[in-house]
Amino acid sequence: MVDGPGGGSGALIGEAFSGAGPNAAHINTVLGPKGGPVETAWATALATPRAGHAAFVTVIRPDVAVKPLTLFVNKAALEPGTQHAELTWGAAQAGVAAGVVDAVATGAIPETELDDLLLIAAVWVDPAADSEEEVFANNRDATARALSRGRSGEPTFDQVRAAASAGPANPFFRQPAEGQ
Repeated sequence: MVDGPGGGSGALIGEAFSGAGPNAAHINTVLGPKGGPVETAWATALATPRAGHAAFVTVIRPDVAVKPLTLFVNKAALEPGTQHAELTWGAAQAGVAAGVVDAVATGAIPETELDDLLLIAAVWVDPAADSEEEVFANNRDATARALSRGRSGEPTFDQVRAAASAGPANPFFRQPAEGQ
């Protein structure tokens, strides 16, 4: 089974942000073996859609589900017929699928274990997104990096401490400089 940074098997959790502005991607991943808590979460999310949020199996092309089987969970509510919905179901899904394939190609996910694993990808697509190519590229990059980071146990606490010393920040919040 998937070995984490400490050598133990179980769920690997990753996170990555890629890009800037409304076409940026924020991905959270949970990768784990079938028969465990990831499978329970996977099946529960698939079986319990709610308004604006319908988890679905990620495909590389119609009728070709990506491996490991990947559940795409949208973080921003969708309204059918909008550009946001089309970018989420189209470019973002394709980016996640390509990022999973990239993670397998680099060894972040062992190819020999693809049929024994399940992946949950929680995906943020900004409702203001407007570029299919940027949404695709950013989701591809963020997915591959989240999976790699989950495998390696990143960030390390030293990385967290260094980032904290510069002050908390994210695309929606910037710590004001001292004296402001």
